[in-house]
Order: sequence, then C-alpha cells, then structure tokens
Amino acid sequence: MEIKELTRAEEQLMQVLWQLKKAFVKDVIEQLPEPKPAYNTVSTIIRILETKGFVGHTAFGKSHEYHPIISKEQYQDFASDKLLSGYFDNSVNRMLSFFVKKEKIDLKEADEILKLIEKLKNK
Repeated sequence: MEIKELTRAEEQLMQVLWQLKKAFVKDVIEQLPEPKPAYNTVSTIIRILETKGFVGHTAFGKSHEYHPIISKEQYQDFASDKLLSGYFDNSVNRMLSFFVKKEKIDLKEADEILKLIEKLKNK
C-alpha cells in the first residue's frame, strides 16, 4: 500500500492516535491543545484519514473507536525519505550539514549520528 502525505491537521490527529493506540473522537479532542477544534471538524479529518488508509475503526452502535493502521514508524520512514530526496538530493551528509548550520543539531549529536551510520555500514 502506498503511503500518502498528511496535511498538518491530519498529522496532528495521527500523533494523538499513535499515542492513544485507539480512541473515540472525544478522546482525540481531549488531547488537543486549546482552542479545541469542533467535534465535526475532528470527525471529518479522521474519516479522511480512514479514506487514506491511515485509520481503521471498530463500530459500537453509532459510535466508532478509531485506531492507526499505518504505524508512526512507517510514516517516519515515508516522511524522512521524502525529506531526504526532495530537499537534500538523497544525501544524508547534506541533510546533517543543514541541521548543524541551522543549529537544530549540535556537534555532539552529529558525531553520535555519524557513529551510528558507520556502525550500520559495517553490518
């Protein structure tokens, strides 16, 4: 199954579902920051996520309990591949350099990442 890119609102709701593992719409809303979105807004976005194949549900009468179908790790793989290919020409080195220059990552973290990459290469 092909993973599709999420909008910011969809991703925010997926973060909550990944954390809760399963939830009714009201449970998702409880986890969202103020100002809380309308119930119908959250419900609509969750149904869109279901259409995109990210979410499934179990029906309890008229209520639906939703659960992730795509794991957070699967989406991380997709998003990081898209970031790497779309903005850094598939170069991990370019990406790390960018984050170091933007001070999003310090040199100690960069060193740890490079050691991890070397360890992976040697496997």
